[in-house]
Amino acid sequence: MSGCVGGDSDSLAAIAGRCDWNSLLDLAERHAVVPLLAAAVQWLPDELVPAAMRATIQAERARAQALLTLRMSAELLRITEAFAAGGVGVLAVKGPALALEGYGDAAMRSYGDLDLLVRDRDIARATQLMLDAGYDAEIPLQAIAAGKIPGQYTFRRRDAGLLVELHNDRTMRYYPRKLPIEAWFARATRVRLEGREIPAPALEDHLILVCVHGAKHFWERLLWIADVAALVARGRAALRWELVTQSAKDAGAETMLHGGLLLAAQVLQARLPAEILAQAQADAAARAMTEQVGRWLPEGGEPAPGLLARALFRARMRGGGASGAGYFLRLLFSPTEEDWDAAASEPQSFLDVVKRPFRLAKKHGAGGKR
Repeated sequence: MSGCVGGDSDSLAAIAGRCDWNSLLDLAERHAVVPLLAAAVQWLPDELVPAAMRATIQAERARAQALLTLRMSAELLRITEAFAAGGVGVLAVKGPALALEGYGDAAMRSYGDLDLLVRDRDIARATQLMLDAGYDAEIPLQAIAAGKIPGQYTFRRRDAGLLVELHNDRTMRYYPRKLPIEAWFARATRVRLEGREIPAPALEDHLILVCVHGAKHFWERLLWIADVAALVARGRAALRWELVTQSAKDAGAETMLHGGLLLAAQVLQARLPAEILAQAQADAAARAMTEQVGRWLPEGGEPAPGLLARALFRARMRGGGASGAGYFLRLLFSPTEEDWDAAASEPQSFLDVVKRPFRLAKKHGAGGKR
């Protein structure tokens, strides 16, 4: 799979000659990399790709993603402009912004929702702006007023099939330390989308976010590894590695960064500066994480890691040892909306905290997601 996504033309041709194309497309869909597969296929000679499969990949799947991209891009522009008019600072993360920063094309990355980063102090105002834009809020204003912190603030426009998630410096709980959101806003850049500009994190901050996000989801999809490789490749001349290193250190996310970089180098042959690669390779916890990922990545998250594997991986995300154990326990006892009644207006309770480990054990105890 890595060769079909990221190799040169000779490597692609050699692999294509041995491909089971139906299995390859199924795997690409599970790993959310169909647009990348379509881009690779266009460079292959006609005789190496069955005509029906070429049409399926390039016409049906890729066109569907392109149409979705246009719709999502238009909605992202509408929302960010509404936030600007409402005086709410916002950064577009992942989705179209990441596709533009990493791949140079909003349609080259699969995504089914929009993710926005706002300050915690603005979340009530941002929620009202989303309601005014025609969305239903899964986390109501009374829960926000009660000080409850979900995994993310989810909004849906069911009539249009649109999903938007707001994140802030308190929902980013997989960062070992509180997200330095003011530094992110100070370093923010703007990327051009459909002839207009949207605010997005600096390339260096987006790279850290992708590595934390990938680790959060156990790097079960090739997409997240491809994102790291794309940001490294596109930013080879502009990427400020000293800022990447410092940003990861400030967030306590050095091992998550190292794990993401090692996976990008091993799976997709991303070219890293020698000093950065040496730092990643010297991180024993990062090396152990990549070995764990290697056991479930080929299946595209099926089956998902069980309880023990999850716990060990979480501890390694923070570097292992006492720091890793503390990080794991903090995540274990940090309730989200799945642990409390989203409609309730009472502050977070001790019961919310206590019942979370039992819910997680029930959810993942059978060895996978339900």
